[in-house]
Amino acid sequence: MNNVASILILVFLTITFLQSGYDKIFYWKDNVEWLKGHFAKTQLKNHVPLALLHVLVLELLSTILCAVGAIELLLNSGRTFGYYGAVFSCITLLMLLVGQRLAKDYDGARTIVIYFIPAVMAVYWLN
Repeated sequence: MNNVASILILVFLTITFLQSGYDKIFYWKDNVEWLKGHFAKTQLKNHVPLALLHVLVLELLSTILCAVGAIELLLNSGRTFGYYGAVFSCITLLMLLVGQRLAKDYDGARTIVIYFIPAVMAVYWLN
C-alpha cells in the first residue's frame, strides 16, 4: 500500500466531480438560471449554457479518469489514468476559477483553491 495518499486524493476528486456533474445533469435549468445571474455583468453572460456544458464534460472526464486511476493504482500500481484524471481535474478547477474571478466572486474563487491544492499534489505524485 505505497499509494494510499494518491488513492485517497483520486477518490476525493472522483466524489467531488461526480456530485458536481450529477447536480449539473439533473438540475440543469436551475443551474443555468442561477449562473445567468451570476455572470450577468461578464463576457460570459450570453454563453452560460455552453460554458456550463464545457465544465460538465470536463467534470465527467475527471470523474471517470480519477475513478479508474484509483482502481488502477490499487490493483497494479499503475499511474496513467490517475495522472490524467488529476491533470483534467486541475484544468477543470482552473476553468471554474476563471469564471469566479470574472464574476468577481472572490469567496468562490478562494474555495476552488481548496480543491486545487490536492489536485496539484496528485499530479505531482502520479507523474
